[in-house]
Amino acid sequence: MSHSTLKRRQTHQVQVGHVMVGSESPVVVQSMTNTDTADAVGTAEQIKALSDAGSEIVRITVNSPEAASKVSEIRSRLDDMGCLTPLVGDFHFNGEKLLKEFPDCAKALAKYRINPGNVGKGVKGDEKFAYMIRTAAEHDKAVRIGVNWGSLDQSLAKRMMDANLTSANPKAPEEVMKEALIVSALESAQKAVDLGLPENKIILSCKVSSVQDLIQVYRDLGSRCQYPLHLGLTEAGMGSKGIVASTAALSVLLQEGIGDTIRISLTPEPGSPRTQEVVVAQEILQTMGLRSFTPLVTACPGCGRTTSTVFQELARDIQHYLRDKMIVWRTQYPGVESLNVAVMGCVVNGPGESKLADIGISLPGTGETPVAPVYVDGERKVTLKGDNMATEFLAIVQEYVEANYGAGGKKRNEAKVIPIRSA
Repeated sequence: MSHSTLKRRQTHQVQVGHVMVGSESPVVVQSMTNTDTADAVGTAEQIKALSDAGSEIVRITVNSPEAASKVSEIRSRLDDMGCLTPLVGDFHFNGEKLLKEFPDCAKALAKYRINPGNVGKGVKGDEKFAYMIRTAAEHDKAVRIGVNWGSLDQSLAKRMMDANLTSANPKAPEEVMKEALIVSALESAQKAVDLGLPENKIILSCKVSSVQDLIQVYRDLGSRCQYPLHLGLTEAGMGSKGIVASTAALSVLLQEGIGDTIRISLTPEPGSPRTQEVVVAQEILQTMGLRSFTPLVTACPGCGRTTSTVFQELARDIQHYLRDKMIVWRTQYPGVESLNVAVMGCVVNGPGESKLADIGISLPGTGETPVAPVYVDGERKVTLKGDNMATEFLAIVQEYVEANYGAGGKKRNEAKVIPIRSA
């Protein structure tokens, strides 16, 4: 099936601040801070950085009175910076207490995330859940009911395990646990509706850490409701492991039209920016042809023909340059996110790939003439040589963007995004 014929699973449309989540809207990228929310300045700065990187919704931890008391200030600081990104409050054991004691927090958040397994047990847990849902309804807020493999409601799990033991055709324990995740999400959503929260205010998630389990759970969950689904592996991991696992799981589901908002739960490597999880989420969607966020750079992997590191350095520099520029370009040059740039390392595929890109440079390989032809819209424009090739090529890219995506530009507002139709 080609991308052009992909169908999104039909869902309700849920408004989170100014962002719409659901099958009639593009798949939304979100992220989560790792600052202490009680540090209003540090948290606001990280949210702004995540937003600048392209996160369309940002979740923050609200776990203490100190954190809850700062949410309104964080929202105000973001507004003062011109950052309108909606905030999600991540509540667990004491969410109802914090919402009750800090009404400004309840108002400042665009969405509440509630984990049914961590609200509480029995009647007391039901009362806590009800208070949080009624508060959301009172303030016209969305709610994500987020079930997690590591904090599943144990009373529900035991009830289902006991029923399975007496079944004529008992299932494997792991299958019962996966079913319990889905039942927890659906039963909690129905409770929320019964308490007065409209269906178009509810988003569901059932997060696990195994790729195959995630795919199975979301396929089943998606077939049994019309709520928008939040996708993501929980505790995906660090570095390439987390990126590969998240990409493998989410790509399968997105290809099947399942998923309306995604978050990549990467463990940051020491010193690495929090924004990496946003970049990975965007690149998953863009490489699948679902959305465009930033110009793509095509670059060869290198081989014995490319013993020089010039093309590697240029590919890296141009990728960083384009992503940094997008903070301004996304509003100044509409459609520029669909730009394609090629940085190739030798004569084998270099000219061909460069001609296919909007702008391409074919750098000399080992033993080749030390010149680099530059192609613009398939035509050879200029040949670069010397130590300033990188600077000169970046200047050509900037000139191309201004000419084609600026006012009166022929490619302005022409995004090369493949549409995804609703089922």
